[in-house]
Amino acid sequence: MAITTDTIDHTTLTHLVEAGAVRGADVIGHGSGWGVVVKYGTTERALAARRGAVRTFRKFETLVSYLKGLGISRYNVNAADFDPQALKTSRVRPDASERMRSAFEAKAHTDWVCEKVAESLADPRPNIPHRHVMDEVQALIDSKRKQHASKAAS
Repeated sequence: MAITTDTIDHTTLTHLVEAGAVRGADVIGHGSGWGVVVKYGTTERALAARRGAVRTFRKFETLVSYLKGLGISRYNVNAADFDPQALKTSRVRPDASERMRSAFEAKAHTDWVCEKVAESLADPRPNIPHRHVMDEVQALIDSKRKQHASKAAS
């Protein structure tokens, strides 16, 4: 029995269980994990992860707890394609590592911005209007352009 490519999300499954519409479930071992196919009406759907792919549980006990939490305590188990030797001892995820690095960089930047805002708010000097600052900067740019033009003309 293969896992179907049609999926059902957690929220929909919860509603179906609450309505008493689920007529059964099959727990299917594949590779180094476990999936679940839910049967309701004449339909069979695999449980989907948040990103839409078929959800795989690494540990059978986790899947059992998940199903019991939903109210599904009886199901069929098919372990024909389960390979306990395929279980990895370490979970190396370069994409997760990069995501964490980006999160730490973003946090460091946010902290830096918060620090600068706090310093600005604590500064006792009077505020300078934005228009006044921009006028001064534009005057500086204009004077530099004139200097550059006069040097180029000589």
